[in-house]
Amino acid sequence: MTGRGGEDATGVGASFAAMEDAVEAIGTTLDERTTCEELAEFVCREVCDAAAVDLLPTDVPAAQYTHEPYTHEPDARYTDEPDLTRVATGGRDELLTPWAAHGARPLSIQALDEGQPVTASLDLSGTVPRQVMTVPLLAHGRLYGVLLAIRHGSALSDRSTAVTHYAARLAAVHLGHSRQHDAVRGTVLSLQRALLAEPGRPHPNLDLATRYLPSGGSVLVGGDWFETVRLHFGRTLLAVGDVMGHGLDAAVDMNAYRSMLRYVASTDLPPHRVLRRLDSAVAEDGVRRPATCLLVQVDPTRGTATLASAGHLPPVVFAGDGSGELLQVPVGPPLGTGVGGYEAATRALAPEDTLVMFTDGLVERRDEDIDVSLARLAGLRLPPGTGVDEALDAVLVWLDARHAEDDVALLAARIRRRHPS
Repeated sequence: MTGRGGEDATGVGASFAAMEDAVEAIGTTLDERTTCEELAEFVCREVCDAAAVDLLPTDVPAAQYTHEPYTHEPDARYTDEPDLTRVATGGRDELLTPWAAHGARPLSIQALDEGQPVTASLDLSGTVPRQVMTVPLLAHGRLYGVLLAIRHGSALSDRSTAVTHYAARLAAVHLGHSRQHDAVRGTVLSLQRALLAEPGRPHPNLDLATRYLPSGGSVLVGGDWFETVRLHFGRTLLAVGDVMGHGLDAAVDMNAYRSMLRYVASTDLPPHRVLRRLDSAVAEDGVRRPATCLLVQVDPTRGTATLASAGHLPPVVFAGDGSGELLQVPVGPPLGTGVGGYEAATRALAPEDTLVMFTDGLVERRDEDIDVSLARLAGLRLPPGTGVDEALDAVLVWLDARHAEDDVALLAARIRRRHPS
């Protein structure tokens, strides 16, 4: 196959080779705009001199646009022409000027009407005719938009038409996958946000702040969670956990862990014994994914924090002068293994101290040792007098959590000062 479009390379083999190239070049990500850009680049490389991709709105119901003919008749199914948005172009920009004569319906709309390629020879510049082919992006009965392929001068061959139609269909399939992925991810994210929107009631002796950031790069949101349980005698149990895996199952299991934690914590056991109960219950159930969990029982009256970990990263405490310290916590196995073996550690917690608990998405980086990341967190210095909300915001900025590779959940707590009556 030689030359742009391979017009001098005949035979079935040349078309198959181009189609194989399309499979490799189009749909390399789940990003809708990237898929459209790849489609435009491919057809410019193989078939034409310029290309553009126009998409229908993502919020249009699936049944609204099909390949049935469009008409303006009074009893027609549709009364408004589709609203297309150009999202990608390729090749020579000067060839992408409007091609519909004044008062004529654009070819992109005609393509949506007919559900098949529309090819026409137009001369808008008054010099050299342009061959314009529009192909609906149609897959599984759903129209996603239109591909426009423009050739300067010479006509488009049957082979070019076939390759372009195949590339458009391939891109449409990937666009369908992208929108299905976005819909599922949106459902899971909404569920997780709803579940995390109302943590339990902390004791009024504590100031509390929480944050949850879904990862933009993951396929689906994860099972990161936090919880607070109000206990007797002014104490509060704080929890941060991470269910292994991603997706709807992880979000459902996350809610199950939170529910079990509330039930077990109501017995007022110390943190390490709460973990033992949770581990046994999950192991016996046998249907939940394993999870890491960090528990901290804060006693404002005594000024202490009792900590226990099930495979979870330790918290950091920022002192009144703003300096950070990574706490040493005995680490047991993740919940759900049935192994047990959890231990507790106790340390003093002054009213000026801010305790920050987090999931591993905050600090884990693919190209960096976890100890280096944890040291960076502990190296953050907060301005004296920083509130719990401001502390979490500073942590997120310091570790660039907006670009984290996994979901991030944080919880900050500080003993509330008692004012003399």
